[in-house]
Amino acid sequence: MIYKLRKKMLVICCSSVIGVFSLIFVLIAMFTIRRINASMDMVTDRISEGNGVFLPFDQNNPLPPGGEQIPGFFNEESPFSTRFFTVWIDKDGAIVGENIDSISSVTQEQAHTYAKKALNSGKERGWCAHFRYKIFDTDRGQGIVFVDSSTSQFLSRTIILIAGLVLLISMAVIVVLIVFLSKQAVRPIAQSYEKQKQFVTDANHELKTPLTLILTNLDIVESEYGHSEWIDDIRVEGQRMGSLISQLTALSRLDEDQIQMSVSEFSVSDLCCDTLSEFAPMVESEGFDLTFEIQPNVRCFGDEGAIRQLVAILLDNAVKYCDPAGSISVSLSSNRQTAIVVENTFCNVDQIELDRLFDRFYRADKARTAGSGFGIGLSLAQSIAGRHNGDICAYKAGPDKIGFKVILK
Repeated sequence: MIYKLRKKMLVICCSSVIGVFSLIFVLIAMFTIRRINASMDMVTDRISEGNGVFLPFDQNNPLPPGGEQIPGFFNEESPFSTRFFTVWIDKDGAIVGENIDSISSVTQEQAHTYAKKALNSGKERGWCAHFRYKIFDTDRGQGIVFVDSSTSQFLSRTIILIAGLVLLISMAVIVVLIVFLSKQAVRPIAQSYEKQKQFVTDANHELKTPLTLILTNLDIVESEYGHSEWIDDIRVEGQRMGSLISQLTALSRLDEDQIQMSVSEFSVSDLCCDTLSEFAPMVESEGFDLTFEIQPNVRCFGDEGAIRQLVAILLDNAVKYCDPAGSISVSLSSNRQTAIVVENTFCNVDQIELDRLFDRFYRADKARTAGSGFGIGLSLAQSIAGRHNGDICAYKAGPDKIGFKVILK
C-alpha cells in the first residue's frame, strides 16, 4: 500500500513539475515573441513617420509616438543598421512606387508581391515571411513599410530553444531526484508498515490456536457439567473473536498482496442470485422486506469467490443495520460497467459519516452493541473492489435510507 501511495505521489509530483515547466516555457516563448513584435513595430512606426524613409536620430525625440516603446532601442546607427523597403499605393489600390535602397535582397517585383500580400491580409500590422510590415496613410493613398526581422527572429528562436533545453534538462533532473528521494523517504515508513502488517498476521495465527482450544474445552465442560448460560456466552464471544481473527487475516493478506486472485469469467447475475438465496431466510426471520432487480446474463472477469464475499458483506451489513420492519433492495445492472447496488432503510443516515464507513474498526453504531459487527467488513469489501480495479462508495439514498454501490470495471 505504501509503495502504491508512493507511485501516486510520484505521478502527482512529476505531473506538477512538467506542468509548471511547460507553463514557464510557454510564457518565455510568448514574452519573446511579443517583445520582437513590439521592437519591430517601433521601427515601422519610426519609418512610417518619415513617409517611408528612416528619419535621422534625434536625441530630443528618440521614441516614436504611441505604441509600446523600448527605451534605448534607437541610436545614431539605427538608420544604417536597419534593412527595410517601402511600397506606395494610390487611392485606387495601384502600386505607384517603391523604395528598396535600404535592402539588397529584395527586388522590385518581390516588393510588389509582399505589398499585395499585406493588403490582402486586411491587417494594419503583420508578418510577410521574415518581414514585419505596417500600413500607413499618406496624402495620395497608403504606404507599406517592410522591416527585415530575420536576425531578430533567429535570436528569438535561439532564446526559445535554449530556454526549452534548459527547462527540459532541469525538469529531467528534478524528476530523477523526486524518484530517488521519494524512495529513500518512504523506506522507513514502508518498513514500519510492513512490520505492523506482519505483526497483525502473526498475532492472528497465534490467537487461533488458544481460541480453538478454548472452544473445544467448552464442549468438554458442557458435556461434563451440563448446559449453562455462562458457557453459551463464552462460546458466542469466542465465535465472534474467531470471526474477527478471520476477517483480520483476510484483510492483512489483501494489504500484503499475498492473495493471488483466481481470475476467470463468471456470471455476476448467478452469483448475486445465489447470495440472495442464502440471505433470504435471515432477512425473512428479521421481518425485513427484500426486493431485488438482477439483470440477466451479466458477466465479468475477476475472482468469483472474492466478489461473492463482497456481495455477502454488503447484504450482511444491510441486515445488521436495517431499521425494524424496514426494507432491503438489491440491484445489478451493466452498461459499460457492472454496478451492484445494495440499499436499506436506516433512520440515522444523517448522523453518520459516510466517508468514514470504510475505515477499519469504524462503526455507525457508536454504542457497539452486540451483533453490530467489528467495522472490518466494509474495509474488506473496499479492498476486494480495489483489487478488481473497481470502486465502492456509500451514499444517502433517501431521507431514511442508505446505499452502497460497487462498480466493477
